[in-house]
Amino acid sequence: MRLAKYLAHSGVASRRRAEEMVAAGRVRVGGRVVRDPALDVDHASGVEVDRRPVSPEPREVWMLNKPAGVTSTAREPGRRRAVTELIDSARRLYPVGRLDAESTGLILITNDGELANRLTHPRYEVPRTYRARLRRAPTEAELRRLREGVALDDGPTAPAKVRGVSPRVVEITIHEGRNRQVRRMAEAVSNEVVSLQRVAFGPLRLGELGVGESRRLRPAELRRLWKDASREREARPNQR
Repeated sequence: MRLAKYLAHSGVASRRRAEEMVAAGRVRVGGRVVRDPALDVDHASGVEVDRRPVSPEPREVWMLNKPAGVTSTAREPGRRRAVTELIDSARRLYPVGRLDAESTGLILITNDGELANRLTHPRYEVPRTYRARLRRAPTEAELRRLREGVALDDGPTAPAKVRGVSPRVVEITIHEGRNRQVRRMAEAVSNEVVSLQRVAFGPLRLGELGVGESRRLRPAELRRLWKDASREREARPNQR
């Protein structure tokens, strides 16, 4: 198995982050620093990160209904809690992507770096759906702009699915993972997000999971998650 993939399967980090760790000289194999993320290794190779041995561990994927005020990090040095503190697992877990501290809803927590990479990499275009309560009811023209894409300081957004739930509440489905994107999209049409909840990630929906509650994904849910990401990847060449 390639070194970066081995590190991802060991719960160290996503494969992309693992490649950065190798390039930074933090990884040793057989006692020697290596900088080739494609090096073939196995459990007998003596892989270490920061001089601590690592090996693949059983993979877990959890769904959490993140409360407001909790950070989307593996650990939080400040006063606020991190999402991993709400998961009843002894594994080294980390969140898949991020929700800002004020936002709530569905976030995935895992030690499967390969899956985390697939779900967050832009080329796979895995959809995320958010329910946003706005400061004021949007006009039809504003909804159309959100659907077609709006200009942000880091470039225009891709077309989105937008539907009204109530006069001031909309559901927005996007395929990008930019920082605070939905909030910035609302600002681009002269509105403001008052509260934001992620209600779906790929084929998974938040459902009846209570705020602060978590559960491990069932095998059937994992299969649908992988299938959804794979289908997006295969569709990309036809979209060019």
